[in-house]
Amino acid sequence: MRQLALAVLVSAVTAAVYGPVALLWWRRARVRRRTLRLVAAVEPEPYHAALRRNEATEAAAAELVLAGYLRIDDEGAAFLTGQGRDPARAPAHPVPAALLDAVRRHDPEPVSIGWIDRGDEDYLRRRSAYLSEGDARLPDLPRMPDGEGNQFLACCSCVGIVLVMFFWVLASALLVTGRPQGPGEWACAVVAGLGLMALLPVEKAVGAVRARTECGDPLGDLVRSRPHPAFAALDEEQRVRVLRSINDRHTWRGADAVAAGEADDGADDEDEWLDDKVWWEDAYEYRARDEDDREDGPGGVAGRPSSG
Repeated sequence: MRQLALAVLVSAVTAAVYGPVALLWWRRARVRRRTLRLVAAVEPEPYHAALRRNEATEAAAAELVLAGYLRIDDEGAAFLTGQGRDPARAPAHPVPAALLDAVRRHDPEPVSIGWIDRGDEDYLRRRSAYLSEGDARLPDLPRMPDGEGNQFLACCSCVGIVLVMFFWVLASALLVTGRPQGPGEWACAVVAGLGLMALLPVEKAVGAVRARTECGDPLGDLVRSRPHPAFAALDEEQRVRVLRSINDRHTWRGADAVAAGEADDGADDEDEWLDDKVWWEDAYEYRARDEDDREDGPGGVAGRPSSG
């Protein structure tokens, strides 16, 4: 009689424990299928995808170089070409257009793309606005049910674990101390024993459910799988120059360095003024080099990086 009662109780408790696990599996699998279906229907715009990868400035610089608006030298300094100085011409896309406007604000002084990406407020504002517009077009992905942050559910889980452990110890003691009589009681004892064994790997079962139904970051994976076509179209030399310019956030500061030099003129002594003079001579040298490149041939006008 004891074995029959234990078999019924253990079976009921096992079903009560694994019922929520099965429900969790069903809910998470349903959310996962819906998420993957929504992401599969997304066709990310190249610049929006580059923004989510933090690579939009490199892509915009690459497009400006390929279109002939910009020239980047071996030291990472960016200059406008004749086409880039034409106020009537600009890229159709707002991100490279914003970058071109930022370079124009520094012209004719050399400036690095990294300096603009770091501190040009107007460029950063326009880039952020485009990112917000792109994010607004993305579908709302369903939230995966995980129970994190729900204090009531966490407390109930802790209480349930304690009760199950107490029941398991008590049922095991009753099963071991009672000797079955006849095939029926032996069968009930076996059923109760199997039920108690099934209660042991509950935590592993929950972990397996979470691992098998986890969908990760499918939208991020989609974005990372598609590099921007303009950056991919650069040759090796152009790519190195663009990356050198984007990584230089201090050397070429364009008109910002000029303004800083003018603000410090009254307080600097003669040696500091000579340092500013050396900087100005370097700037004039870059201007002269830019003019020579544009006069030598269409390479300077087309914005293709020269060998010098």
